[in-house]
Amino acid sequence: MEEVLNFVIDGGKPLTGSVETSRSKNGAVALLAASLLNRGTTVLKRVPKIEEVKRLIEVLRSIGVSAEWEGSDLRIAPRDISLDTIDQAAAMKTRSILMFIGPLVHLFKEFEIPQSGGCTLGLRSVRQHLWALERLGVSIEAKSSSYRVTHDALAPSEIIMYEASDTATINALLCAARIPGTTVIKYASANYQVQEVCGYLEALGVQVEGIGTMTMRVKGVETIEKDVSYAVAEDPTDAMFFIAAAAVTKSAITIRRAPIEFLEVELFVLEKMGLSYSASDPRVSENGITKLVDLHLEPSELTAFPEKIHARPYPALNIDNLPFFAVIATVAKGTTLIHDWSYEKRAIYYTELDRLNATTILHDPHRISIEGPARLKAAEVICPPALRPATIILVGMLAAPGRSMLRNVYSINRGYEDIVARLQSLGASIEAHAG
Repeated sequence: MEEVLNFVIDGGKPLTGSVETSRSKNGAVALLAASLLNRGTTVLKRVPKIEEVKRLIEVLRSIGVSAEWEGSDLRIAPRDISLDTIDQAAAMKTRSILMFIGPLVHLFKEFEIPQSGGCTLGLRSVRQHLWALERLGVSIEAKSSSYRVTHDALAPSEIIMYEASDTATINALLCAARIPGTTVIKYASANYQVQEVCGYLEALGVQVEGIGTMTMRVKGVETIEKDVSYAVAEDPTDAMFFIAAAAVTKSAITIRRAPIEFLEVELFVLEKMGLSYSASDPRVSENGITKLVDLHLEPSELTAFPEKIHARPYPALNIDNLPFFAVIATVAKGTTLIHDWSYEKRAIYYTELDRLNATTILHDPHRISIEGPARLKAAEVICPPALRPATIILVGMLAAPGRSMLRNVYSINRGYEDIVARLQSLGASIEAHAG
């Protein structure tokens, strides 16, 4: 039986100091899937040791892949892969397992993988994966507890993405990478994890034109056997967590190595709300793609954003960063309207902020108004089962005077590495307790 972990927070205190942005959860899990393309050895550097990554490593090892930690690096070496021994329990805990389909079609003409879980956010369709991969000759059938994947002959093609899905775009890239010829992916996601995968594919010798745009041309190769080293890039949602924490606690902190191109719209909205910040020391991450800066945040009095706040595919406000505006809105004067159109249930979780004495009005499963500023109060809350809604409760507790308890924080540990120690380094009073 898994140990239940709780966070105990003595809130209402400003943060101070600096923190370095962690490496990307979504980038890391996509790169773990992509490593299945390579018959050589892949060393992924600066891999976050989070629960989602641990589950995928358990899956890789269960099917015969060698995956060994070397400090914060992960050495992945191929062996004889068999899906007969796949760790069903680990696979079913993460939707990232879907990205295994793209590489595995090059090893098996027919196979099944478990249906996946991860965040509980209502209906999350896999049709984008099906529609993208069927253009390359792959058929995906949803069964009661698994997906059956078959193909006869793979061929390059032009793929039209109905939605700019991050994981479906990655699946299409990984499938196309080992199909000789040119595959064109139109209306693709250009989000940070997609760009990370493109950088890794280029390190493997696969040419990808249009990185960072919505049209990519992939020149596939028949075989890939190359020893490569590739670093996971910085996580914009990790940087956004600390931006939100500073805004809500009215703190002066520095966030080092923030991936600025994936935060610009968020910072624009916050600047219009009254947040004072500056950026310095522009540079590029190890992958040669991700642009970084240090962000310096100042204590600020916020007012509600005059328009509704909603997310769209990159380069707009990131879908995973949208929830942070719910907790930020609790300390902003006026009424903030948040439209979370992309998930069926996520806005409902924002009403958990009421337990901290926030004032929310849920209009429907997608739209919520938040009145501010609220006098946030300490409370005991069971952690929502979805990653980002869980983290905004934690942010609210940092600002709420008194002792709060956030119970069963597995969903936070899925995506954030050493969050307790990193908050403690900024002066937060937070402890993790089992039980």
